[in-house]
Amino acid sequence: MMEVLILEIEDPGCFWVTVKGYGPYVVNEIEYKNLNAEMNQFYDKSCQDADEMKPLMLEEGQVCVVFSKELKCWCRAVIKSIMSCTDHYLTECFLVDYAKYISVKSNDIRVAVEAFMQIPYRAKQCGLYRTKPVTLHINFCEDTAKIVPAKRWDCAATQYFQNLLKATTQIKAQLCAIEGDRFDVLLYVTIKNEKVCVNDDLVSKNFARFEEAKENTESPANDQESQTLNVESLPLKTVNPALPFSPVLFQEKICMNLETDHAVSTSFLFKKGLHSHQVSSTGLNGSTGSIVKAMPGLPFKENTTLSLHAGRLLQFLNSDPLKTHFIKDEQQFQNFQNVSTKGDFVFLSNKIEPSSVLETAPLFDDLKKELIRKKFLGPNFTESYCWPPIARGCDVLAISPQGNDPLLYVPPVLTFLQSESCYKSLPSRSGPLALIVCPGWKKAQLTFELLKTYSRCSRPLHPMLIIVGQNREEARNVKIHRGCEVIVTTPYSLLRLFEHHSLLFLRLCHLVFDEIEILFSEASEQYYRKSIIIEERLYSPHQIVAVGTCWNRHIARLMKEFMNDPYLVITTVEEASIYGNVQQVVQLCLNSERIAVLLRILDFTPNVQKMLIFTNSINEAEMVHQALKSNSVFSLKIHKESKFNFKTVLEHWTKKYSSGTHVVLVLTDDCMQSLGITDATCVIHFSFPPSPRIFGQRLHNMSENFHNVLEKGSFVDQEYTKARSVLLLTENDACHAPGVLHYLKRAEAEIPPELHDFTARALEAEEEKKLERPLCIYLKTLGFCKNRRVCPDRHHINVQTDMSQNVPDKITPTPGCVTVVPLHIVNATNYFGRIVDKQKDQYAILAEEINEYFKKPSNNVSVEKVEKLTLYGLYEETFFHRVQVLEISPKEEEKLFFNVTIKYIDEGRMSQVESHRLLELPARFQCLPPQAVEFIVCSVKPIDNEIEWNPRVTSHIYHKIKGKPHEAKMVLTLGNTIWVDPMVRVTRLSNLKTSVNEYNVRSEILSMGLGTDNPEHIKQLQKLCRHVKVVSHEKKLETFIKEEAVSPENVSNLPNIQESATESCRSSQMTLESHPYDGVAEVKEAEDSTLHQHKCFYPEIKWFQNEETVTAKVKIASIVDYKCEFSKEKVVFSACSGDKLYLADMELHQHILAEKSACVIKDKEAIIVLTKEKRESWCKLLKNKNSHVSFDFEHWEDFEDKGPFPVGVKKLHCTNVVTEELMDSSEDSGTESDD
Repeated sequence: MMEVLILEIEDPGCFWVTVKGYGPYVVNEIEYKNLNAEMNQFYDKSCQDADEMKPLMLEEGQVCVVFSKELKCWCRAVIKSIMSCTDHYLTECFLVDYAKYISVKSNDIRVAVEAFMQIPYRAKQCGLYRTKPVTLHINFCEDTAKIVPAKRWDCAATQYFQNLLKATTQIKAQLCAIEGDRFDVLLYVTIKNEKVCVNDDLVSKNFARFEEAKENTESPANDQESQTLNVESLPLKTVNPALPFSPVLFQEKICMNLETDHAVSTSFLFKKGLHSHQVSSTGLNGSTGSIVKAMPGLPFKENTTLSLHAGRLLQFLNSDPLKTHFIKDEQQFQNFQNVSTKGDFVFLSNKIEPSSVLETAPLFDDLKKELIRKKFLGPNFTESYCWPPIARGCDVLAISPQGNDPLLYVPPVLTFLQSESCYKSLPSRSGPLALIVCPGWKKAQLTFELLKTYSRCSRPLHPMLIIVGQNREEARNVKIHRGCEVIVTTPYSLLRLFEHHSLLFLRLCHLVFDEIEILFSEASEQYYRKSIIIEERLYSPHQIVAVGTCWNRHIARLMKEFMNDPYLVITTVEEASIYGNVQQVVQLCLNSERIAVLLRILDFTPNVQKMLIFTNSINEAEMVHQALKSNSVFSLKIHKESKFNFKTVLEHWTKKYSSGTHVVLVLTDDCMQSLGITDATCVIHFSFPPSPRIFGQRLHNMSENFHNVLEKGSFVDQEYTKARSVLLLTENDACHAPGVLHYLKRAEAEIPPELHDFTARALEAEEEKKLERPLCIYLKTLGFCKNRRVCPDRHHINVQTDMSQNVPDKITPTPGCVTVVPLHIVNATNYFGRIVDKQKDQYAILAEEINEYFKKPSNNVSVEKVEKLTLYGLYEETFFHRVQVLEISPKEEEKLFFNVTIKYIDEGRMSQVESHRLLELPARFQCLPPQAVEFIVCSVKPIDNEIEWNPRVTSHIYHKIKGKPHEAKMVLTLGNTIWVDPMVRVTRLSNLKTSVNEYNVRSEILSMGLGTDNPEHIKQLQKLCRHVKVVSHEKKLETFIKEEAVSPENVSNLPNIQESATESCRSSQMTLESHPYDGVAEVKEAEDSTLHQHKCFYPEIKWFQNEETVTAKVKIASIVDYKCEFSKEKVVFSACSGDKLYLADMELHQHILAEKSACVIKDKEAIIVLTKEKRESWCKLLKNKNSHVSFDFEHWEDFEDKGPFPVGVKKLHCTNVVTEELMDSSEDSGTESDD
């Protein structure tokens, strides 16, 4: 128990005290007064030589001496933050002896002399032990109120705490635990001769609650179940608050290793301890007793580094306040890596003190309040490291999974912009101070909305969102609002602004790149060179901030050429390994050959000294260890069931070995964190990592050997590599091949040629799993999908899904001109609507009948029980619609009134309505098939590599075309989707008996400057259709093929809708110019000149047999794609070759075993091997005659020798049948063939 004096109070969880009284280890107040007197005398005299006493550099956490105008004396201080102003730097300093914050100019800071740093800090930060805040939670719905835990102390609790301490005559505290920089104490006050425990008092008055003890704390107090904390009940020994510790300042400290009693350099402790959180506890003043032993009962939180707590305690006790961590020099921060207690990883180029709590974050107060009002849950791990340097105006580059979140930079940039004095030296003209560049208009819109929201609580910034199209007039007429200081834009919009408003950016001080990896991979080098070149000024900020999710080589150039001493923050090990130039190697092998490949790897890695081999199971670890042992390779192994403990393995691992000696450790993934290895030089993934997180954890074992590019200063052609990762990829890991290939490309590693084929097969297999998914909308509207690797939708045509949908009967069966009415506008080129029959519009008749029917009130019968996929009527905006129920939530069904998801089957749109609005629809109104058809305008796409249409274009087209009839030419049909070009609005002038083309939809889009030509659109779709597996289902074939022989003439005469697949297999010959048609008449002329009939050919087939099988050779050259389906009585073969589609539907003479039959492609033919159900001779192959099928006489002699036919009459009979087939074939030779 010690008597204390309160210096400053923030809340019951954070207040500062100083220890009172006398004792062998307590510093008396007189000593502090003497210290102040000596400091004042020394620094007042040194004012004449002020330059010599100024520090050469400033940084956060630096100990210094400053002058306090309020106290009128020189004080010891710690720099908390640095802000750049017009002609100086302004620092916020914490006076460590008085617990006060003051702002000091950088010129007024003095170096801390060693002689004045021998006495411990007078102010100690404390908090109430196990006493946590609460708040009153009011539930307006239930009309209840209850006290619940809170993250922040209530102002009433803080006020009561302050009043309690003011009224006391004596304050005593007992140290119970250490948490970060704070010391948790039991606080006792004496009021009117009555001793009160403040912790208990706050709880009893419902200002706080007691927190239960953690399971792994080492204090006997953990067993205490009482809700009252009392000093008599806690078996804590008195901890002396001033245990002596007097190291030599500014020199490397020597501590004792508790286990070996040997001296250990503290720089080694820093490297091995802070990096991996495996530092052993260190005794004080060279003693071998640990801190825990010195203070029994003192609890420490789980997974917290003991040495870290030792450093915090020494800050409380010792006389060396300059170095709370064991650090040799500042260069040790140049390659700082850390793993938090939650398992988060961070790679830093410079030291950053994270701000993990919003209350202490470097943001201005009003912004913090606004974030709290918006229920902001951060700062998250990445934000805690990025906000401090950004708020100080430093260059920052952050790579993180959260790198696409604008909140990573918006709050700190807004904070810096509040310092108006920093921009006084800028030209007095309009122009932004900050420019935020986003990869697309959608992200720019999101960022702009965030800026508008949070800039309301700051000084007027008037942010603007500028998206400029390709029209020069638009860029020339851009007007910047008066007082606009922040602009959000996209890369190409920025280039267009530069072209016409180059003087606009003379005041630019802050440049932010959002999703840097996308910006620099898609935009040209010209873009970022123009945007980054900003005139440097001596007395104004110059900041570049770049955030993203992935590292690439362009980012390295940005750091080297344009950033000034950047703060690099990488929070994923995978990206840090790419930055750190870790050599990534992938070995493709069979699962059964992994051991052999592993041994070859060991043979060809002579320079590797420390190697880890990771397995996913104990059995694999034992197998690998035994294989290495059998091949005379010394190795260690560790897993949960192994005999060796972690201490023994670490002793072998940390020994010093001669050059060229291999240290091989075989282990399972669950042992990584317990070992805490970070100095491995090679990691071999014998078993494929179960997840990206495990992959990153494996790479982290080499983190000490990551190459820091910033230190070397070489960004291009990096030959330095010390760490190596080898991944064994087997057939069992095929689904991961695309991700592995993508990672290797980003790492610029050598890619095995087989991996490309492996990836192609994996992607094809992945596509097969998406048969039930819809066809990718980007593939339909643009002809390509940029994110195909992660896109959940299908990217190939499925005959059953795409060609068996209900298409209105009145669609023209051949490509031609139709009248369409767009009713639901999805975006600028994608609509749903109806095709209008000019002669007799059946839907118009039906709609009139429906409205007449429901006009009678007696017919408006609400549905009693709503069923899924059933058709109903719905009244909306003076009109009755036919709707289909798509989804009913199970939870909603139990309610009387509930919402259902419906589809307007004649318009194509979907909506949610209340169930009681649905009306019973008579059966006669359900006969007409759904009329909604999807229309896509071809050969136009958004500008600037965008895949989403700008809302300006969609809005313009929406008001232009909705509900109006248009004449459109069908270019391609696929199921219920029709691609059209052109789509023209035609106005008929009845008086003049003529027509006028008002506009062409495609031309209208292009005229806005936000769309551009897409000549590859239809070509890509036709290429996709050409490779479609047409014969995917037997039932589909039966719709256009009969059982008898199929002639090319019959196939060519089938309707177009029924042969959609066949039509898709050849390239279209229609013209696709930007403006190919000026009117409907020209459309029809072009149609007549380009219409082409497509044919399906029956291939030439020769067959022979033996006792068990029948072999059929299908003569087709250059087969591109094929499919062969077997059933007991039938074989269906289809293939594409060039522009021709071949189809053979063979009804067999006898039964076969379908599961044992096969088809292979060899040379210029397909070989079909049919396994007979019964071992008997076949007299013919097909049940019905076909002129394209004949016996293969090249194998006749073989049959004779091997005796495939029975002897006697049956043999002669079969011979006669073969002869008969030949005669029939010669008679039908006039039939058209594929030649």
